[in-house]
Amino acid sequence: MKKVLVTGADGFIGSHLTEALVENGYDVRAFVYYNSFNHWGWIDSFEEDVRSRLDIFTGDVRDPNGVRTAMEGCDTVFHLAALIGIPFSYHSPDSYVDTNIKGTLNVLQAARQLKTERIFVTSTSEVYGTAEFIPITEEHPMQGQSPYSASKIGADRIAESFYRSFDLPVTIVRPFNTYGPRQSARAVIPTIITQLQSGYEAIKLGDLGPTRDFLYVRDTVSGFLEIAGTSESIGEEINIATGSDISIGELAETIIRMINPGAKVEQEEERFRPDKSEVQRLCGSNDKLKRLTGWKQEYSLEEGLTKTIEWFGDESNLKKYKPGRYNV
Repeated sequence: MKKVLVTGADGFIGSHLTEALVENGYDVRAFVYYNSFNHWGWIDSFEEDVRSRLDIFTGDVRDPNGVRTAMEGCDTVFHLAALIGIPFSYHSPDSYVDTNIKGTLNVLQAARQLKTERIFVTSTSEVYGTAEFIPITEEHPMQGQSPYSASKIGADRIAESFYRSFDLPVTIVRPFNTYGPRQSARAVIPTIITQLQSGYEAIKLGDLGPTRDFLYVRDTVSGFLEIAGTSESIGEEINIATGSDISIGELAETIIRMINPGAKVEQEEERFRPDKSEVQRLCGSNDKLKRLTGWKQEYSLEEGLTKTIEWFGDESNLKKYKPGRYNV
């Protein structure tokens, strides 16, 4: 089987993708962020039979030498390592440029030197900014409404340039709002669930008006695998989306009904984005994904939320979170 590298394998989507690749028989090298505690992020929660089959590489995508070393001998690279919190990008934008843009450049440079067969660069729906038309296709204009989204636009365009300049076999994979087990509380769904399951009667949230296209993580992962399975995706930017959206307020009401119907929502000023930075609506087109692959959405929002709530309902999982603290 081919040797596959996953950067960001210790994170939310990366850990689910890593598991799926192992289960599908791939020889997987997991690039995890180096730390002196020897923590491997969510990989530490894997069953032993999965974890023991991984080739673990600890490093930092900001370091070109480490990235090149990690990529040696790998036919395919799924690049998911990134800083993703939007509020944190407001006061630490330099770190987003270093990690998201320079980190992606390091992967592309190494792939060019090593003649890597396929490179999948992970984008985000945030690059589109507030929708100018619905559903959002891959031709939608891009707008950097936060330092985070600007850094991801930069990473996407660097990736495109390597495809056009050096014929590097790059594909830009653009998931919309993925959710599910292991997601950090800087995202809205874990924020709501962890507060409710900790017994809070007043749920702290920010702006309730914006809409998002929520995609259960297993559907996101199947999108990655389907895209990787066709050479027609080389040089393309491809959304993974459901084609429907829901407001944060409606989402909160839905989850409250599922966990504690007596709970209420309270808006908290520190959780609001600056007015011109807030992305008011995201709803993606999956037409291109379906045209190029056999992908189809398997989990409805209700089904995905049910599975996510069940995971957070495990006390050993819930205790990893700090529901009373705003996570930027």
